[in-house]
Amino acid sequence: MKLFDLTGKVALVTGGNGGIGLAMSKAMGEAGATIIIAGRNEEKNTQSIKILNSQNIECKSFHVDVVDENSCNKLIENVISNFGKLNILVNNAGTNIRKRPEEYELDEWKGIIDTNLISMFTCSKASFKHFKDVNGGKIINIGSMHSLFGAPLGSAYSASKGGVVQLTKSLANAWAKDNVQVNAVLPGYIDTSLNNSKNGNTSKNIDCIM
Repeated sequence: MKLFDLTGKVALVTGGNGGIGLAMSKAMGEAGATIIIAGRNEEKNTQSIKILNSQNIECKSFHVDVVDENSCNKLIENVISNFGKLNILVNNAGTNIRKRPEEYELDEWKGIIDTNLISMFTCSKASFKHFKDVNGGKIINIGSMHSLFGAPLGSAYSASKGGVVQLTKSLANAWAKDNVQVNAVLPGYIDTSLNNSKNGNTSKNIDCIM
């Protein structure tokens, strides 16, 4: 039994080629949506499409670098060009570097903020232009339990995810009159490459949009 029906809807998931993003892609595809996976790693994009195809989910992947505004704008243009519409945007792309606050280089800090927070604004802004034209759309931003409390080895990550919550509230208030709903989901620890210490990912840059 389907909990919800997304038949005829087109859903775009950034960082949809693994972890939470791929799981959400599967769930929405099973509910009837056409899935577009956007990621930077073409090999992972291809593999994720094979997984979804094996479950008879209509899907396609596009390359995107979410820290590049032009790349994000082109992504939305490609989705509209190929599918004629976009109904759902899931801003899932994210990264982390596990260090104590005083150990971060400024470029590392900025990189996390750019990927986890600024990319959400950029992709949301690009999508809003289409949503407004068609009188509605849905945006789901993936935050974290660290949106609510700080992590001693993830101050940049916590700061970015705290920003996700406030960005979500601001966009929801601004775009409600245009019938665009913006919500955030704040997961706890999930066994993904971003959290899996078995892969040696305890202190290095783990990029789930790869």
